Amino acid sequence: MPLYTYQVIHEDGTEGEIIEVFQKAGDSPLQFHPTTGEKVVRIFKPAHIAGWANERMAKQMLSDKNLAEKGFTKYVRSGKGYYEKTAGKEGPPTINVND
Repeated sequence: MPLYTYQVIHEDGTEGEIIEVFQKAGDSPLQFHPTTGEKVVRIFKPAHIAGWANERMAKQMLSDKNLAEKGFTKYVRSGKGYYEKTAGKEGPPTINVND
């Protein structure tokens, strides 16, 4: 069952708490809070579509080349407390936590 989001609308028109309610897809939208009876309106959120990002895309997005092009600096652990810069122009070439 889908999870729908609603927001309470007080009598003076101000917005109140936000609640989430499981409902069947064919059910009519709620008009009143299930426990308090206050007026509610449905808040539309985009659906989550699983699988748009995959392992290959993640590797590509986090590649040293892509990170450097976007202006990020990346350090990779080379030993206990020791990190070497693998991407980017800013920052020292190495970081040693013992220094």
